[in-house]
This record gives sequence, C-alpha cells and structure tokens, in this order.
Amino acid sequence: MDETRITGSDPESIRILESALRRLNNGFQDLEPNSTNIIGIRQIEEVLLEVADRMKDNFPYFHPLYAGQMMKPPHPLARLAYMLALYINPNNHALDGGRASSHMEKEAVARIAAMFGWETFLGHLTGGGTMANLEALWLAGQVHPGKLIVASSQAHYTHTRLSKVLGLPFQTVPANRFGKMDMEELKRLLNMGPIGTLVATIGTTATGATDPLPEILRLQEEHGFRIHADTAYGGYFTLAGTLAAPTREVYDRLGEVDSIVVDPHKHGMQPYGCGCILFKDPSVGVHYKHDSPYTYFSSDELHLGEISLECSRPGASAVALWATQTLLPMVKEGEFAGLLDLGREAALLLYGKLKTDNRFITAFAPELDILIWAPKASSVTECSKRSRQLFEQAGRNNLHLALAELPCHFFDLDREDILRDRDTITCLRSVLMKPEHKEWLPRLWEILSQSMDHILR
Repeated sequence: MDETRITGSDPESIRILESALRRLNNGFQDLEPNSTNIIGIRQIEEVLLEVADRMKDNFPYFHPLYAGQMMKPPHPLARLAYMLALYINPNNHALDGGRASSHMEKEAVARIAAMFGWETFLGHLTGGGTMANLEALWLAGQVHPGKLIVASSQAHYTHTRLSKVLGLPFQTVPANRFGKMDMEELKRLLNMGPIGTLVATIGTTATGATDPLPEILRLQEEHGFRIHADTAYGGYFTLAGTLAAPTREVYDRLGEVDSIVVDPHKHGMQPYGCGCILFKDPSVGVHYKHDSPYTYFSSDELHLGEISLECSRPGASAVALWATQTLLPMVKEGEFAGLLDLGREAALLLYGKLKTDNRFITAFAPELDILIWAPKASSVTECSKRSRQLFEQAGRNNLHLALAELPCHFFDLDREDILRDRDTITCLRSVLMKPEHKEWLPRLWEILSQSMDHILR
C-alpha cells in the first residue's frame, strides 16, 4: 500500500514526532525512572494491526475523491501535536490537570475571537459544535428565562433537540428558496410575541447558505432579542477573499452578535472533536458560577472549567489547534485564508459544469463550498430515484458523494418542466472543503459524468 495516500510523507512525520518526544522527555529528566510495562510491545502491535484492518471499513474521508459530508482531514501538524500532547494527556478543566495546554487554549481561542474583531470576550473550546451550541442556548435561557428561541428551518437540528433538553420553547422560521431564513416570516413571528434569542446560521450544513444577518440586526434594534450566530461550519470564511458581496456583508457584521460558535474540527483542520463557544459580553460568566471542593485552588488564575459546562476536556485539542494556528495564522490574504478560497472556487467550478449540462438540475449558486444538485427527470420522484442511483454508481467508481432530502422550492422545477409530485427532493450534496478539490475537479467531473451516463443507458 502506498502510505502517501493517507498520511502524506508519513515516515518523515514520524521522525518529527520522535524528535519532539525526545525534547518533551528532556523536561522530565529529574524524575525517578519508571519501567513498569503493563502489557508487552508485541501484544500492542498485534492489537494495533487488528485495529488497522478494522479501520479499512471506512470511506476514504482523507482523499479528494471523497466529496460527500463535511469531513476535512486534520492538518499534519495538528495530528502530530495532538499525538505529542497525548503522552502527557492533559485535562483542560483545571490548571492542575493541564497548565501548558490551558494557556495554549486561551491563546488559541483569542485568535478565533480576533477573526470577528473581538478583543474582550468570554470563550473556550468544547467537544464540538453541539456542546458549544448547548452552552449558547443554556446562556440564552439564563439571560431570558422562558423566552422563545427561534432558528431557520435549515438550521442544524441540534437547536431543536437542545432546546428540548434545556426545556426552552423553540420555533422554526421557514427558509426561502435560497435556503436562508425568510425575513417576512420572521417579522410575522415577531408581531405575534417576544423572542428571547434568534439563532442566525452562517453557513448551513445542508447548503452552506448564510442567514441575512444585516436585516436580522436591524430587527434586533427594534425588538431587543439576543442573536446567537451558529457558524460551526462557516465561521472561518470570514477570512475568505472570494465571497460574493452580499455574503461578505454578512461576515462583516458578525462581530455585532451576542455569541458565536465555530468548529475548528471542520475548516480549522483539527481532529474531532474541537468546537469553540464565544460570548461578546464577558459578564455572562456569572451564570457559570459553581462550587468545587478541590478543583480550583492551585492558582488564582482563571481555570477554564469555571466558564464551561463541560468538566474534563482534552488538552490535546488545544495543543493541536494552537500549533496549527501558529503555522498558519488566521489572517485575511494569508495562506490559511487561501486554502478556504480554493474549496469555494472548486464548488463554483463544479456548479458551473452542472448548470450547463442538461443531464442535471441545480439549485442556487454555492455561497461557501457546499452545493446541491440532482439528475434531471420528468418528475421529482424520478429525480430522487436517479439521485440515489447516481450516488451508488459514483461510489462504485470511487467518487463518494452525499444524499440530502431538501425542499423542492430550492430548485426551479417549473423552468425545468419537472412535475412536482412531492414536497421534498432527494438530491446530491457535495462539500468541496479540501484545498485539493480544485486541482482534482477535472477527475471528479470525469467520474461523475461517466457515472451519470451509466444510469441513463
């Protein structure tokens, strides 16, 4: 097997890890030797090889021919830094469990906040976007007890679920034909009664659409609700240089919201799980107040567990994120920003090919790097059937896509003379988030086209 398919220059990366481990061990030379070996190295190797065999039963998420779900491989440095940190296995709940990694987390989170222009804030890393959004909604319930939470019908399903967990009233606002929160429907809902917190999704996981934040901010001035921006998927695109003007305006106003969620384990090129929650007003930290008889007494410095609903959290996530940010600073027109632009350019190129090919129907142009489309047929039912066939045939040809069930009004069915015999359409969805996707696009299109020809025979 060619190891470069998965790990890049893996022998070299192992050498780097060994060098870093030697330097780490030099920091503990004054300890008494500990030669305890619970299990033999041969047994470890046998089990690890079995793990390798079991792990072959996966899609090739790391490869550019995987263009389905939101799965971006960690940066090689993130993998190495994470593995290095595991030899210490720090816990970033209290400084006792992770002094160095806690400081690195604070620095890494400050760098994320700086993307949105925040110098003063409260925030920390989480196990992922779900936990980060849980904290945002929990805080919303503390600030506005019992008040309604609203989000677009295209917002991540976690908001509905978490509102139920927290016992908060929740209602969805329909999405318009571009996958964004419908402002007229929102105004109608506001006229019916007060809203406590509005969740604005900046980069939906289904289509990459961004809710119209400038209009939402204008309504906030009139009605006084909180705004939580769920940018778990799309947050890093604030650095991108190729956004369309309306989308750029959304990102330019992000610093005006009350809270933001970002997932470094998506476009931040980190291992799972690594999310981040940020609050613009640090005084909300008073709601986290809790007592521990033994945790926070080693230092007067802030322990991250004092501003987090989670207790034990992996310090390795913070170390990997800090290392990646140090190598690739998160600044506009920088190398990291350029990697985001490559994915978006790939999505636009694929959209252009699909839109001009009469075998397919497309929805709206991608705002970020996600696009949806379907094989053309006489009815929505037939389009849906062909989507599943194309998904399977492309997979047999090593091109891995994703299926999505989305509202029919995302597509202009009348223009395509397609019978709307269902309210939703099963379509193909691709996330072109790997920088290599632009270079690989001709090959992706070749396989996609051949697969479509096969099912049309």
